[in-house]
Amino acid sequence: MNRRRPLLSLRRRAVPWERQRPTWREARPGVIAGALKRAQARPSGNWFVVGASRALRGDGKLARTVAGQEVVVWRGPDGRLVGGPGVCPHLGAPLRDSPVRCGTLVCHWHGLTLDGRPYAGWAPVPVHDDGVLVWARLDEVGGEEPLDAPVVPRRPGPRGALDTVYTGVGVCEPEDVVANRLDPWHGAWFHPYSFVDLRVVDAPGDRAAADDGPDALTVDVSFKVAGRLVVPVRAVFTAPEPRTVVMHITEGEGAGSVVETHATPLGADEAGRPRTAVIEAVVAASDRPGFAAARRAAPLLRPVLRAAAGRLWRDDLAYAERRWQLRSTGRFPG
Repeated sequence: MNRRRPLLSLRRRAVPWERQRPTWREARPGVIAGALKRAQARPSGNWFVVGASRALRGDGKLARTVAGQEVVVWRGPDGRLVGGPGVCPHLGAPLRDSPVRCGTLVCHWHGLTLDGRPYAGWAPVPVHDDGVLVWARLDEVGGEEPLDAPVVPRRPGPRGALDTVYTGVGVCEPEDVVANRLDPWHGAWFHPYSFVDLRVVDAPGDRAAADDGPDALTVDVSFKVAGRLVVPVRAVFTAPEPRTVVMHITEGEGAGSVVETHATPLGADEAGRPRTAVIEAVVAASDRPGFAAARRAAPLLRPVLRAAAGRLWRDDLAYAERRWQLRSTGRFPG
C-alpha cells in the first residue's frame, strides 16, 4: 500500500508533462489483472446498459445490439418502461428504425404494432430505468443467475445533480475497457490536457488472485480547468460488477460526484472483431451556491461535458483496442 498524503491545495502552475514522476513501476500488471479478475467474478445479474434515460422522453426509444442480440426499449401506453427483441416477429424488420406513437412501437415495414406485451412470438425482456441509464436483462447472453435489478452505483440525489451520458464504440471486449479504467496510473501521462500531478495513494495488493483486502484505487489528481488553473481532488475507483467501473470524488471540488463507465458488448464487426460500447454517465454535484445556476444551464453544459468525455475516450478506446489486439495475437505482456 502507498502512504496517504494530504490533498494538494489549489494552485496555478502544473508540473510540465516531461518532468512528472514516472508511474510505470507502480502500475504493476498484477495489480490491474487482480482487480480485473475480481470485478469479473462479481454478479451482474445479466443486466446490460442500453443507453441514457433521457432518450426515452416522449416518444423516444433506445435500440442497441448487445452481444449480437438486437434490443429495443421505449415507454408503453401507460408510461412504464418496456423492451424486447429489436426484430419484428412478422418478417424480421429492424425495430430500431420504427417509430413510437403514443406508447406503441409501429413497425415501419408493414405496420405491426407492439405495446410491450407478448405478441406473435415477440416476448418482452426485463428492463430498468435508474434515472440516468436504462438497462436490459438478457439472461441468455449473460448466463448468470438473474437479479431483479441491476447493480446501480451510489450517486448524488437527482435534485442536486447535473448528469450527462457519453457513448463511444471501440474494437475490443468489455474487459479491455474495464482494465483501462482500473489503470489510473496512465491518466496524467496519456491525458495531459485533462490531468496533472496524479498519484495513486492506495491500491490493492499485486496478487492477481487475491480475494481479500480493500478492492479500491484511491487517487489524488488535479484536473485542468483553464490555462494554468488546476483543481485537486481525491477520487476512489471501484468495480461493483464485471462491466462497470465507478469513480467517486470523495474530497475536493465536486465531492460526491460520480463518473460511471459501463462496457456493453455489441457483437462482432464485418471482420469478426469484437465491438464494445462505452456508455459513461457523469453525475456531477457540488455544495457551492453557484451550482444551482449550473443545473439550470444543464442543456448548455451537457454537450460540453460530453465533449470532454469524448476527448478522453478517443484516447482510452485506442488504449483498449491496443490491449485487445495484443491479447488476441498472444502478445500482451500482462
